[in-house]
Amino acid sequence: MKILLANPRGFCAGVDRAIHIVERALLKFGKPIYVRHEIVHNKTVVDRLKLLGAVFVEDVAEAPEGSVVIFSAHGVAEEIYIQANQRKQKVLDASCPLVKKVHLSAKRQNSNGSHVILIGHAGHAEVEGTLGQLPPGEMSLVGSVEDVEALIVPDERELSYVTQTTLSVDETRDVIVALKVRFPLIKGPEKGDLCYATTNRQAAVRVLCDEVGLLLVVGASNSSNSNRLRELGSMSGRPSFLIADAGDLLPQWFEGVEVVGVTSGASAPEEVVQQVVTWIQARYPGSSVENRVLMEENVKFSLPPELDN
Repeated sequence: MKILLANPRGFCAGVDRAIHIVERALLKFGKPIYVRHEIVHNKTVVDRLKLLGAVFVEDVAEAPEGSVVIFSAHGVAEEIYIQANQRKQKVLDASCPLVKKVHLSAKRQNSNGSHVILIGHAGHAEVEGTLGQLPPGEMSLVGSVEDVEALIVPDERELSYVTQTTLSVDETRDVIVALKVRFPLIKGPEKGDLCYATTNRQAAVRVLCDEVGLLLVVGASNSSNSNRLRELGSMSGRPSFLIADAGDLLPQWFEGVEVVGVTSGASAPEEVVQQVVTWIQARYPGSSVENRVLMEENVKFSLPPELDN
């Protein structure tokens, strides 16, 4: 058995920053630290931070007044900042800077008179946060070409769009094309607002699928970018499975497979990838491991100034 590891894979700069914000806050302010929503969509990461003293809540009202509250990497609606301020909570914002960039873009376009269309998946934490940047009725959500065809807007001459950062490259392109066909005057980024980590990991999987008979994606079931990687593998004609960890692996997946590809979503720790590799090697002694390096990433985001010292 040959194991090919996609590279880049795993933590992106936004996830790495968010995790470090929680760790540094615990050291500086002591426990407990309250985190609104999962800091990133990965149980292994969340469980480790819980052991260190982080308490995860879904509403700032669940955190005591005056406590330290961290907002997750996915970003939050403007109303959440207001609620935290009313409760005199000290907020540390772990929102990914690339998500914040989308928020600022939506506000700028809207202030210039545009009705904003958000391309994204309903219910995802990042989408909820982006929708909450504007007053009700000022932004519409579409998730597919069919949604575009059914869309009703206040003025077809004043439209712009932004996108969720973790969508499929192909999916985003198709929806943007549909928007431009239906609304020729619409404005927005040619390739959407997909982050570098999303596009790089999808590109690496495309390369990997040329060589493998099976694709394993390490990531959480509620991780958008991880789901897109599994979908991409399936679209390439390879049996593809999204797994949380090695405990999800089934021996029958490997029957008749000579080369297995392994990648991981942007919020999946490398230690879990290595546990998957160990599981395969234990059942197929002598299995080799190779990295398929498409590119090296060197993006880093700074921590909030409150945590610099």
